[in-house]
Amino acid sequence: MPKKELVGKVVSNKMQKTVVVAVERSMAHSKYEKQRVVTGKFKAHDEENKCQIGDIVKIVETRPLSKEKTWMVIENFGSEQ
Repeated sequence: MPKKELVGKVVSNKMQKTVVVAVERSMAHSKYEKQRVVTGKFKAHDEENKCQIGDIVKIVETRPLSKEKTWMVIENFGSEQ
């Protein structure tokens, strides 16, 4: 089974070796079927503490590294401009 990969924006890097990544996705409302944007926040492991707030990163699912951290940063695309 392939691991999930998501692309999102770093919204917090205040923890050591951990960043919070906000991933936006579009989904239809169950009753009215209007498209809406849903934001999910994921804690991801950043081994070298290189990610800064505003960076676009790719994260991949991994084994549980802590209670809430089950994702790992695999690629940093830099800041959004």
